[in-house]
Amino acid sequence: MESTPGHADGDQRRWQSRRSAWLRDELILALDLYRRTGRNPDLTDLRELSDVLRAIPIEQELAENPKFRNPRAVALKLANFVAIDPDATTAGMARGGRGDRDAFSEFWTDPARLAVTAAAIRANLASVQAGPLDRLGGDEMYEALEGQLLTRVHRVRERNRNLVDRRKAKALKEHGRLQCQGCGFDFAETYGIRGASFIECHHTVPVSTLRPGTKTKLADLALVCSNCHRMIHRRARWLTIDELRDLVSSDAK
Repeated sequence: MESTPGHADGDQRRWQSRRSAWLRDELILALDLYRRTGRNPDLTDLRELSDVLRAIPIEQELAENPKFRNPRAVALKLANFVAIDPDATTAGMARGGRGDRDAFSEFWTDPARLAVTAAAIRANLASVQAGPLDRLGGDEMYEALEGQLLTRVHRVRERNRNLVDRRKAKALKEHGRLQCQGCGFDFAETYGIRGASFIECHHTVPVSTLRPGTKTKLADLALVCSNCHRMIHRRARWLTIDELRDLVSSDAK
């Protein structure tokens, strides 16, 4: 089916918008290359990263355009990082966006974490289903600082029905109830039979360590009520279970 002029114009505007708005995942990979090579990597490195960026399974139709995240675009993004880098000896290109600054601020002073996160994104490229990555359940639910792709890997693991059922069964066997590990809420206690056996699971393993083929252990899943689960994910840096408990405890005083 041929596109109508209106659709074609819309597709072009969408491509232009995504071309300029780099995903956090893409910025991490570009920053990792900048950390390893500086502003002037070999053409081989630029081409390799271009291929990786075009393979990220988010709006894959954009990669049909040969200009999308091509080697020149990668080189220009590295020049944006030069403009941010306080140790750079040249001026760089100062027309980068807020995302560039945020990614630089989050990862630049921790090169080990940057390298591990970039490696995790690369490792999980083939294991994530293609298509736009939806938010966690509304505009108030944020992706991990490590990007959308690893956020989806995280979500798949904490929504594994078999694992969730086994984790709940373990808690019922050991404690006789399903109680939120953050605030102590018990759905059955409040809602009776309607709330029996209901609770959510949060995957506690840092997303930067997730690799295809590794198994999720029951100990990796924390039982949390719906409110606490949303609070964990409500800011770009997710809370740990201990931080959640401290927050609930401090608010209760």
